[in-house]
Amino acid sequence: MTFLASLLGTDVLGFFLMFAGGDKISFGIYDIAQSLTIPGWIVIFILLGMSVYLIAIGIERMLTYNKAKQQSRQYAPKVAQALKTSNIDEAINISDKHKDSHLAMVVSSGLKEFAAHQGNSNISADEMEASKRALERAIAVKTAELKRGLSGLATVGSTAPFVGLFGTVVGIIGAFVALAQTENAGIGAVGGAIAEALVATAFGIAVAVPAVWLFNYFTNKVTSFGVEMENSASELVDYFIKQRTKQLKG
Repeated sequence: MTFLASLLGTDVLGFFLMFAGGDKISFGIYDIAQSLTIPGWIVIFILLGMSVYLIAIGIERMLTYNKAKQQSRQYAPKVAQALKTSNIDEAINISDKHKDSHLAMVVSSGLKEFAAHQGNSNISADEMEASKRALERAIAVKTAELKRGLSGLATVGSTAPFVGLFGTVVGIIGAFVALAQTENAGIGAVGGAIAEALVATAFGIAVAVPAVWLFNYFTNKVTSFGVEMENSASELVDYFIKQRTKQLKG
């Protein structure tokens, strides 16, 4: 033991003794909350606001996507049966009853545009283009609606770690100030500032990680819905062409 002490030197031992001194500090939640400074509380409240927004958007988007998926499953066979019998008016009525379905909105827009020109006896390229544009507009509007709130999740996921890092920097600065103001500083003098720094970092990461997860998950959902809408629009255009061909032959 004497050999180890002589090897380390009195300065190194003094450094360890500074943190092993008689100062006692508890790192419980209540004690950490008491030691937070005003900048620390600001960081915590900002991250709390971000977490509330994250939870709210996550629940709202999950309910919206599940409802769209369920209604689309119910809607697809019904509208297919109506179109099979060339009953466009019934297909439009069915579409209007499934307002939460992403497929219903797209199909309804195309059918209404096509029905407006159904009385004409000749196939018109302009009328077909008008129906295609109606489908494209419906897809764009519905995609934007499905993406609502996702940019906020991306913002939370990218900025929450930096907000936590700001709290970390403030806490470290407070620790060095406490060290400078106290001659024989132990862990009790800087413990609160260090706790503030660690809490800010942990909270920032805890908010950012689920935000990134949800953003990627919901983005994949929107992409999947977009593919379904594009396929439905393509099939509907083929249906329009077949219907006009039948009218000409008739």
